[in-house]
Amino acid sequence: MGDSLASTTSARVTRGYQREMLDESLRRNIIIAMDTGSGKTHIAVLRLKIEAERESRKISWFFAPTVSLCEQQYMVIDQALPVPIGLITGSKNPDQWKDTHLWRTVMEKYRVVVSTPQVLLDALRHGYIVMGRDISLLVFDEAHHAVEGDPYNRIMQEFYRPLPPRTRTAGVPFPALVRPMIMGLTASPIYGGNVDRSFNVIEQNLDSVIASPLMHREELAQYVHRPVFKHILYRPSKGSKISTNLAALEYAIENLDIEDDPYVKSLRRGLASAAPGSAEYRRIDGKLSKVVSKEDTFTHKGLRDCKRTAETILEDVGYWAAEWFVWEVLCNAKEAAGPLRHMMKTWKVEEKVYLLEIINSIPLTPPSYAPEDVENGLSDKAIALIECLLAEKDEAERCNAVFSGLVFVQRRDVVLALKEVLSNHPVIASSFRLGSLLGTSDSGHRHSMMDITRRMAKESPSEVLGEFRIGEKNLIVSTSVAEEGIDIQACGCVIRWDLPPNMASWAQSRGRARKERSTFVLMFEEGSNVKQDVAKWENLEREMVARYTDSMRQALHLVDGYPDEDDLKFEVPQTGALLTLQSAIPHLSHFCAVLLSRNFGEYQPIYDIDPPEHPLGWHTFHPQSQNVPLYQGPWTSTVTLPRVLPPELRVFATDRAYANKVSAHQHAAFAAYRCLYEHGFLNDHLLPLFVDDDEVKDLKQDVEKRLALVDVQKQINPWVSPSESGVWYRSKLMIGDLPPLYIFTQVDPAPWTERNGPILHVPNDNQLRVQLDRIDTVGIDDECIMKARDYTRMIFWSLHGVRMRWDQLDFCYLLLPVDNSEGHWHERRSWAQSVDPVPSDKEAFHANALLMGERYDFSADLTVIKRGAASSKVYRFVRWRWDSEPLTTEERESLHNMYRNPDLEISFPLLVVESFPSRSNFLVPLPLATTPTARPKQILLIPALSSVILLSPTDIQYAFLLPSVLRALYMTFTVTSFRRSILSSTPLFEISEELLTVALTAPVSQERKNYQRLETLGDAILKYAVAVQTFDEYPLWPEGYLTKKKDHAVNNARLAKESMNRDTFKWIIRDRMLAKKWKPAYISPSSSPPPVTPGPVVPSFAESAGPGAKKIRKKSKKNPHEMSTKVLADVVEALIGAAYDHGGIDMAYEAMRFFDLGLNWKPLYVRVTNSLRRVDENELRDVQIPEQVIHVEKIIGYTFARKMLLVEALTHSSHQQDLGTISYERMEFLGDAVLDMIVNDYLYYAPGKEYSPGHVYLRKVAVVNAHILAFVCLNASLELSMHMPEPDEDGIISLKDESKTVHLWQCLLHSSTQIHNEQMTTQARFRKRGEEIATALRSGMIFPWAALTRLQAPKFFADMIESIFGAVYLDSGGDLDAVRGVMWKLGLMQVLKRIVDEGVDTLHPVSRLSMWAAKEHKKIKYEYVRESGHITCNVLIDDVILDGASERDIYHGKASQEEVRLAAAEAAIQKFRLRA
Repeated sequence: MGDSLASTTSARVTRGYQREMLDESLRRNIIIAMDTGSGKTHIAVLRLKIEAERESRKISWFFAPTVSLCEQQYMVIDQALPVPIGLITGSKNPDQWKDTHLWRTVMEKYRVVVSTPQVLLDALRHGYIVMGRDISLLVFDEAHHAVEGDPYNRIMQEFYRPLPPRTRTAGVPFPALVRPMIMGLTASPIYGGNVDRSFNVIEQNLDSVIASPLMHREELAQYVHRPVFKHILYRPSKGSKISTNLAALEYAIENLDIEDDPYVKSLRRGLASAAPGSAEYRRIDGKLSKVVSKEDTFTHKGLRDCKRTAETILEDVGYWAAEWFVWEVLCNAKEAAGPLRHMMKTWKVEEKVYLLEIINSIPLTPPSYAPEDVENGLSDKAIALIECLLAEKDEAERCNAVFSGLVFVQRRDVVLALKEVLSNHPVIASSFRLGSLLGTSDSGHRHSMMDITRRMAKESPSEVLGEFRIGEKNLIVSTSVAEEGIDIQACGCVIRWDLPPNMASWAQSRGRARKERSTFVLMFEEGSNVKQDVAKWENLEREMVARYTDSMRQALHLVDGYPDEDDLKFEVPQTGALLTLQSAIPHLSHFCAVLLSRNFGEYQPIYDIDPPEHPLGWHTFHPQSQNVPLYQGPWTSTVTLPRVLPPELRVFATDRAYANKVSAHQHAAFAAYRCLYEHGFLNDHLLPLFVDDDEVKDLKQDVEKRLALVDVQKQINPWVSPSESGVWYRSKLMIGDLPPLYIFTQVDPAPWTERNGPILHVPNDNQLRVQLDRIDTVGIDDECIMKARDYTRMIFWSLHGVRMRWDQLDFCYLLLPVDNSEGHWHERRSWAQSVDPVPSDKEAFHANALLMGERYDFSADLTVIKRGAASSKVYRFVRWRWDSEPLTTEERESLHNMYRNPDLEISFPLLVVESFPSRSNFLVPLPLATTPTARPKQILLIPALSSVILLSPTDIQYAFLLPSVLRALYMTFTVTSFRRSILSSTPLFEISEELLTVALTAPVSQERKNYQRLETLGDAILKYAVAVQTFDEYPLWPEGYLTKKKDHAVNNARLAKESMNRDTFKWIIRDRMLAKKWKPAYISPSSSPPPVTPGPVVPSFAESAGPGAKKIRKKSKKNPHEMSTKVLADVVEALIGAAYDHGGIDMAYEAMRFFDLGLNWKPLYVRVTNSLRRVDENELRDVQIPEQVIHVEKIIGYTFARKMLLVEALTHSSHQQDLGTISYERMEFLGDAVLDMIVNDYLYYAPGKEYSPGHVYLRKVAVVNAHILAFVCLNASLELSMHMPEPDEDGIISLKDESKTVHLWQCLLHSSTQIHNEQMTTQARFRKRGEEIATALRSGMIFPWAALTRLQAPKFFADMIESIFGAVYLDSGGDLDAVRGVMWKLGLMQVLKRIVDEGVDTLHPVSRLSMWAAKEHKKIKYEYVRESGHITCNVLIDDVILDGASERDIYHGKASQEEVRLAAAEAAIQKFRLRA
C-alpha cells in the first residue's frame, strides 16, 4: 500500500474521500482501490478502531503478504489505536504454538492482530482459532493476491465460505458463528490481462465489491501525484567484451563428468547394495536416472547456475560486473565449503571436497577496482542508467529539490552486481549514497550453491530503509520487495532496469514515485516492442480505474473461479481442525520430523510415483536410447513413513491415478495423515502428540517458576488424638541412666526398646539410649495431670521461657518424675519465693546469685546461670572465684565492657561460667572431629547482677535433652498418623516405621536421615516402571511419543499434584529444630502454630509483569502455608523408594498405583506378558532370521526364546529389508530405563557406602553415558572358527583352521552408507584408543572421560547396547538378573563394581580442576594454539602454563578443542594427584 507512517496516525484529519470509504466499509464488504499514497491505511486504522469499540468479544485481523509489510503496518496501527495490538511473524514460530492456551491468550489479550496470512491459516486448520467465533473483521492488505492457491484465498474458501452469511433482522443480534466482515486494500485489483475477469475473481474470492470514492474524487486527485513518464533507450549487447573469469568457469564446467560427482557415486553404491526388485532399488534407480538426465547434483547444478547468472550479468551490466561476480561467488563458495566452516550445512564432506577441487582448478583473476577499468567494463545499458541518474539528479537540484531515487531490478544477483558497479564508478560513487534491498531468495536457491549470494549483501533492509528516510542514502537498487507496501520515503525518481512483468508491477513500482514533482523511467532496448506493452498497461490501468469508479457497476459479479481438482477435506468435530489436500503434505512432514531427533535416519515421508518418470535402468541406456519420450501421466503415489512406525501404518497408496504428480502425492499424504489421526497418533488439533517447542517450554518454565510454591493447608498436629478420647496415655520414659520420667500423651505411643529406641548423641562421646514403656491411661482431671502441667512448665521455662506464655498450660505432652520427692531444690525455690513473693513471669524459678550464695554458703551444686533473669543466654556454672585469685587488668576491663559501666565496683566472690555446647538436636550424631574439641572459654559474672536457675542437675539435663526426645516422638507420631490416615487400606501400611520416617523427612529439617537417598532410588524405579507400563499400553507408539508420555507422568508438576490430591503434605517433616526457636507444643492452634520451614522469596507481581513494570524486589513475608512443589514431588518418589526397599518391586508397584499419575496401572509381569504375547504372534510369520542374531547371542551370552525381539533390537530405521519388525527405538527406550534401574539399585545398596544423591549421580553417569556404552559396543566381539581346504607341503589337501572376528557393531541391520562410513571411522579411532580406555577402566583411578570422548562415536553405538538390554528384559519375562548377566558379559558391571569398590574418581576432569582451583584460590584458564593442522591445549594456573598439563592432537573440527581440553585437564589432575 505504501501509505507513510506520518500520514496514518490518529491525529491527522480524515479527508472526505477517506470518510466516504470508511462509511461504505461499515455497510458491506469492500475492497478499497485507490492509488499509492492516497491514505488507504488511514481508512483501515479508522475501521479497526470502530470495530474494537463495538465488538468486545471478537478481534480484528490485519493481513499483509510479507513480514516487512506486516512490521510496518503494525507500527502504524499500534501508534494510532489505544488498544492492544499483536504482531505475529515467523520470528515467533507461530507454527510451533501447539498449546491451545497460547492462542486463547492471544485472542483474549489483543484486540487487533497483524500477521501474514499463513499464520492464521495454520491456526484455523488446527482448530486453535474458530473464525466465526473469534474474528469480526478481516483486513487484507494488497488484496489483489487473493487468487488461486494464495493463503488469502485459502482462508476465504476453507473457513469463511462454510460460515452462515452476515445477515440479521432489525433488533436481532448476529448469531455466535457468523462470517466476519471483509475490507481489502489495493492499488491494482488486477492479476491478469482481463480487467473484468480479474475483478470478478477477486471480488468472488473475498466476498466483496471493489470500490473507490465517487463523491470525493476531485479531493482524492489533489493528494495523488502521478509521476512524469519517461523512457531511455540503450543498445543491445553485442558480446564483444569477454569475461576471463566466466570463460574459465565455462571451460571447467564443460570438462566435468557427472559420473565423478560424489552424489552419483553414492547412488550407484546404494543401487548395488539394494535388493533388485525391491522398492528401495526402484527408488534409487529412479533418482539416479533423474540426476544423470538433468545433471542437477548439488555441485554441477550450482556451478551451472553461477555460469548462467554470470552470463546474464555480462550481457546486462557488463564484463567488469561479470568478472566481479564469478570471483566473488567462487571465493565465497570456496570459503563456505572449507573444512573449518559450517555455513553450508546441507553439503556433505565429499561434495565439499569435490567442489573445492573444481574451484581450485579454475584460474580466477581478482577484479580490478581502477576507475578506468570499472568505466570501460560497463554495458551500454549500465551507461544509459548512469547518464539517466546524473540527469535526474541535476534536474531535481535545479528545482531546489533533494534527489531520491529507486532502481528496480528483477534479479537479486543483478542487484548485487549493479550496486557493486555503481558503488565503484568514479562519478556515481561521489554523487550518490547507495544502498540495496533484496527480497527472499527464490526457493530453488535455498538449498543450492547459489544460496551463498544471500551472504553477499552487506546491509540489512531495515538499515537501508532507515538511512534512506533520513537522507543518509539517496539511491536504492532494489528487487520487487520495494514494489508492494514497504514504506519507502516518497521518491522523486523511479527507474525500471527491467521492464515490469505485468500491469500490477507497473502500477506498484510507479506508485513509489509520488512526490509532487517526480519521474517514472522505463529502460527500453532499441528495436524492442515494449512500447506496445506499456501502451497496453496504460490502457488496462485506465480501464481498471474506470471499472472501480463506475457508479453503475453492479456490487458483485460472481463467476466460477478455479476450483481445486478435488476439494477433499477432513474436519475434527470437537475442535474444527481441518485437513485439506493443500495441508496434508506439510502436516505429514512435520509429524515425521518430530517422531525422533536422531542422526542417520530417514525421518521424512518418502513419496514414490508410479509409473516412474524414467524407465527402469534408464541411466544405463545408450545416449541415443535416452531420447525416448518420458511418461507424462496420470500417476499414482505411494508414501512410506519411517520404520519407527508399525508396518500397518507405514505405507499408504492412492486408490486411483491423478493427472499430475503433486495431486497424487497430496492424496497419498491425506490418506496417511487421516489414518494416523484415527489410530491415535494425532490430537484433536491434528497435531502430533506431546509436541513442545522451545517457546512452549519457556512458557511452562515461567509457569513452574510462579508455581514453585503452592498453598497448602495447615499440617496435622500429631500430638492431638483425632478420636478425642478424653484420656492421657501414661508411659515411662528412660534416658540413659537418668531417673525415669512419666510422659503423658494424647496419642497411644508404640514402645521404644533397647533395639529401636532413639539414641541421643551428647558431647564427650556419650550415647544415651532412650526407652519408652506404655503403662496405663489417666483421666484428664487426675491429680497427677495437674502436677505434670506444673512440672512441664517449670522444666521448659528455665531455658525457653522467653518464647512461652506463663498462663498457657495446654501442652501437647506432660512430664513428671517417677520419683516425685521434692529434695532440697524444692526448698530453695520456696526460699526464693519468700524473698520475692510476686516475681515476674521472667523471673520465675530464678534467684539472685549473690543472695542465694549468701543464703546457702555459696554452694557449689549450682547448675545454670543467667546474666539477669531477663536474659535468654544461659551458662554452665563452673565455680565461685574468691579474692585469693585477684583479677588481672584484662579481666577487669572485660567485666567493665560486659556490663557497659566503667565505674562498676567489682567485689568477690565472682561467678566462673562457660557456654554450653551449641547443640540442640541430639538425635543427629556428632561430626567426626579432625582435632580435639577445645574446652569452652570461661568468663566471669558478677553475682549481684546474675541469676541462678533453681533446677537440679537432673532437671537441667532433662531440660536440655527432652526437646530431642520429644522431636523423635513427634516424628514417630507423625509417621503413625500418616500410616493410619493415608495408608490404612493399602498394602503400603506394612512399610516399616523407620523407612516411612525417612521418606517423610525433608532435607531442610536437617535430621540425621532425610528422604534424598530414597527419592533418588524412587525416581529410577518410577521411570523404569512407567517405561514398562507405557511400552505395553501403547504398542504402536514410536519412541518419541513414549518418552513424552513417560516424562509427563513423572515430572514434578504431576507428582506434586498427586501428592496434593492425597493430602500427603500434611505429614511432611520439614521444620528444623533450633535451640533459639524451640518451645513446647501446645494443643491450641492459636498458641502454637505448627513449626514450618519458610520457602524461598516469591517475586512480586511487578517482577514478573514484564519490562514495563517497576522493578522492586521486596522480600515477601514468609508464609507457613506455602510448600515447594519439588518437596511434594520428592516425597512421592521417596515413598516409592521406601516401598521398594521394604518389599521389592511388587511393593513399589503398589506405591506407584496408589499415586496413580494418570496411568492405567497393571503389574509389571502382566505388562511384560502382554508385550510378549504380541511378539509371539509375530513369531508365527515365516521370516528368515538374519545370521547376525546368532552371533549377537553368543557375544552377549544370552539365547533368545523369541528371536524377533533381538531382530528388532538390531534393526536401524534405515534398514530397507522387511523383517516383520519396526526399528530399535522402542526397544532402546525400554533398555534405557532398565539400565538406569539396575545401576541405581546397585549404587543404592552398595555395602558400606550410603552414597548421597550427588555421589550416586556421579557414579551412575559414568556407566550409562553414550561414550561408555559405545565403547562397550565397540569392544564386544566374537571369534568364529572356520576350516578351509589347502594343500600342505606335500601337496596333500587338508582342512586348515581360520578365524574371523565378528564385532557387535557389525551386526547392526541398516542400509545406510553414511552409517557404514561412521562405523569404519569410529572403529579406526577405537583401534587407536581402545587399549588406553580398557587399561584405564581396569586399573586407572580416574575415569577416562577424555579418551572416551575422543572415540567420537555416533549415538547409534550406544543405542544398540540399550536396545539389546530392552530385548533381553522382555524375552526373559522382565528378569532384571538376566540383563545384569548380559552387562557382566559385556564388561559394564565390572566397570561399575570397580568404581564402587576402589573409589575411581568419576567427576568430570574440568569440574574436578575447577573445584581444586576454587579451594586453593587459583585461577584456571585453558589456552588453545592451532598450527600446522594441529590443536594444542595448555592449562594455565594464574596465567602460567602448567608443565606436563598440555595436550596436542590433529584438528578435525570444533570437537577437537573439547577433546584436548579434557585430556589436558586430566593431565593436570594427575600432576596434582587430585582425587575425590
